[in-house]
Amino acid sequence: MEPTREQRIWQVVLAIPQGRVASYGQVADMAGLGRQARFVGRALGMLPEGHSVPWFRVIRNTGQIAFPDGSDTFIRQKTLLEQEGVDVVNGRVSMQRFRWRP
Repeated sequence: MEPTREQRIWQVVLAIPQGRVASYGQVADMAGLGRQARFVGRALGMLPEGHSVPWFRVIRNTGQIAFPDGSDTFIRQKTLLEQEGVDVVNGRVSMQRFRWRP
């Protein structure tokens, strides 16, 4: 049986190495979904409880964290990225420095 679109996205995100980030669009492209970056966000939001998919490694193409600044999810994502050595300054990651280039 062929994996669902969500499963293909999750597989790509699982491949992002520690200390690296990818954009929603990059994940969509690598999952064979073309320009469906918004669907990547929805798929990550549908992750089952207890998953091991590093959702926090996916950010906007500009390097910005997509969640509202100061929200619980923003703080959690920022903290998890920093624990992996990714610098987050004013809610933004340097894509030039930290983008995953498989």
